[in-house]
Amino acid sequence: MGIKSRARSIHLMTQTFFTSDEHYGHLNILKYSNRPFSSIDEHDEFLIKNHNSIVSSNDRVIHAGDFTLSKKPIAQSYISQLNGKHTFIRGSHDYWLGKNHPIQILDMSINKQNIIICHYCLRTWPRSHYNSWHLYGHSHGRLEPIGKSWDIGVDNNNFFPVSFEYIKLIMLNRPNNPNLIKK
Repeated sequence: MGIKSRARSIHLMTQTFFTSDEHYGHLNILKYSNRPFSSIDEHDEFLIKNHNSIVSSNDRVIHAGDFTLSKKPIAQSYISQLNGKHTFIRGSHDYWLGKNHPIQILDMSINKQNIIICHYCLRTWPRSHYNSWHLYGHSHGRLEPIGKSWDIGVDNNNFFPVSFEYIKLIMLNRPNNPNLIKK
């Protein structure tokens, strides 16, 4: 009598996280955004620790611009310290991505929820009239969101990336988009 073995496929639940405006290695960001760190090294270590405390190696991370002002090898060294699979949207300081980096606005869907991600806050965005979400950075927590929009920058989120599930909870309490078509 033989023993039959059956291969099991284990589905690891991955999450999607969003973040922006990390400004790794950018000394002036401490003053510009009044970040509470005594040095840029302390800043960078803190952001990396926070990131890795909630993001696993299988998770997806969307960075909506201003990851670093540094050159590509230094940017790669920061990326290598961060958990997750990374997608980068060009911001105002992402010279390391090169001039031909095509992603400036990311249009995606998670669990049938349309999400538009851009470094800059938009007043209207694709499918905003159907209550799609807009996630943005650049404003460092200083710009009030409208409708189903949210600043995903680290300054606005206690220096952590934010998960899709967390954004979902935020959006439950946000008003409808101003241009919503009511059915």
